[in-house]
Amino acid sequence: MRKKKFFTKVFIFSFIFCSIFSSVCMAIEPKSEVKYQGIDVSAWQGNINFEEVKNSGIEIVYIKSSQGSNFVDPYFERNYRGAKEAGLKVGVYHFITARNIDQANIEATFFSNLVKDKSIDCKLAMDFEVFGDLSNREVNEISKAFLESVKSQTGKDMIIYSDLYNSARTFSKELAEEYPVWIAFYGDYNEIKNIPTNWEYFEGIQYMNKGTIPGIDGYVDRDYFTEEILFTEVPEYIPPKEEDTNANEITYTVEKGDTLSEIAVKYDTTVKEIASLNGIQNPNLIYPKEELKIIKNTNIDDTCNHLGHVEYKIKPGNTLSEIAAEYNTTVNEIAELNHIQNVDLIYAGEVIRIKI
Repeated sequence: MRKKKFFTKVFIFSFIFCSIFSSVCMAIEPKSEVKYQGIDVSAWQGNINFEEVKNSGIEIVYIKSSQGSNFVDPYFERNYRGAKEAGLKVGVYHFITARNIDQANIEATFFSNLVKDKSIDCKLAMDFEVFGDLSNREVNEISKAFLESVKSQTGKDMIIYSDLYNSARTFSKELAEEYPVWIAFYGDYNEIKNIPTNWEYFEGIQYMNKGTIPGIDGYVDRDYFTEEILFTEVPEYIPPKEEDTNANEITYTVEKGDTLSEIAVKYDTTVKEIASLNGIQNPNLIYPKEELKIIKNTNIDDTCNHLGHVEYKIKPGNTLSEIAAEYNTTVNEIAELNHIQNVDLIYAGEVIRIKI
C-alpha cells in the first residue's frame, strides 16, 4: 500500500510539472552512447598540467576563449596549446553579453577571429545565461544572430550550453530544432529523462561542478559527451610560433627588494597564480635575478563568467551572506565551492566563484 501511494504521488507531481511546462514536456536523453569524459575550464583553474589531466582519463576539454566583444580569457592560448599538445580533444566556448542583434554580430566576429584558424575538435559552444531584463524573444533573436554569424564566418557547427530551466523556459523550440544542446544537470544523467525541455537529446552534459582530477588545483566542472559533438574533420594542429603565443604571458626578472605580492599587483594577477606557474612552494621566498613566468590580467573582475558560474571580486565591506542573497544562493554553497574555512573571514580583492 505504501508503495502504491508513493507512485501515485510521483504520478501527480509529474502530471503537475508537465502541465506547467505543457508545451515542452518531452524526454531528453543522450543523442547516442555517452562515451567521452570531459571537463570545461577557464582562467579560474589557473595553471593546468594537461598531461596529468589526460592520464586521469579525460578525453575532451572545453576551453573558454572569450567574453563580450573584447575580453580574451587570459589562459585561453595556454590552455589551448597545453590541451592539444597533450593529445586531448578540444572544444571552445564564448560567453555572450550582447543585449541586441548588432552586439551579437560584433561578438560573433570577435569569437570567430579567435578560433577560426585553430585545430578545434568539437562544436563551438555558445554560453548565454545572464539575460538581465531581456525578454525571451530578445534572447532567442540574439542567440540566433550569434550562432548563425559564427557558423557563417568559421564554417564550424555550433552547440548551445544551457541549464534545464532555460532549456525549457527561455530558449525556443525553433532554436532547439536547429542547434544541439550541452545541458547542465548535476547528478546521474539517466535521471534527466522525462524532465521538461525543448530538446529531445543532448550531446553533452555538465554533471558536476565540484570535480577534482590530477593536474588541476581545486574544483573543475565535469562533463560527459556523445560522439556527435565531435567534428568529422579537424585541421592539423600546428604549434604556434613563439611570437604568436599568449601576449599576456611574460618573463619577469626579480629585482632586489621585490615581493610576489608587489609583482602580482603590478601585472594584475595574484600571488597564487605566480606561485603555481613557477612551482614556488614558499611565496615569501624569491631571489634577485630569478626569472618568473607571469600571465598578466588574471585577477578577474566581477564581470567575468564561467559556465554556470560568475567569478566575483569581493569588495570592501562585503559579507558572504550579502553576496549569497544577491546571487540567490547560500553561504554554505559559496564556502564549499571556494574552500572557505571561515565564512566570517573574506578579503577585499579576493575572487570567488558563485553558481548562477
